[in-house]
Amino acid sequence: MRIVCLLIIALAWGNETPAQAAQAAQHLPRGTAADIPNSEIQTALQKTASDPVSDQQLRVVDINGEYNVGVGVVHRAKTAGRKIGGAAEHNQVTEIYHIISGNGTFVTGGTLEDAKDRAGPNALTGPSTDGSRIRNGHMRNVGPGDVIVIPPNTPHQFTEVTSGEIVYLVVRVDPHKVLPVSAGAK
Repeated sequence: MRIVCLLIIALAWGNETPAQAAQAAQHLPRGTAADIPNSEIQTALQKTASDPVSDQQLRVVDINGEYNVGVGVVHRAKTAGRKIGGAAEHNQVTEIYHIISGNGTFVTGGTLEDAKDRAGPNALTGPSTDGSRIRNGHMRNVGPGDVIVIPPNTPHQFTEVTSGEIVYLVVRVDPHKVLPVSAGAK
């Protein structure tokens, strides 16, 4: 009885019911935030500025042992007068593109033509399928500030970059943990 009285006094003193205390415990911080400063993004872009296409993974972070999140930066040069490259779909990873600068035409959905599984593991996107182009996809113009969410197994491709280049941040949500966690990232 004495223990019950002490428990009641302690709960009353803290003005929390057991349910409130349990709910508060569920929302305690469970991980460490990962920072990627703009200076790191700009340095990565400068390293490959002369390449027609560059996809650089900046970090892959393990989120409390439950899933991974990759963050990269991509730039693609203007497509006029050069081959645009193929289309792809990633089997286990969702990609989220946030256009930082530039303009282009982006296609999603439809069917990959000449589809072939990529050989070997891919540290950027996990298991993927490549194709020559997309047939019957949804075409849209994209520019600064636009965000595109590309679920797994969704064909996608830039068919044209109309500005000098297009630069976008790519966030890769990896529930199957196929992307290798970056050194020092947690």
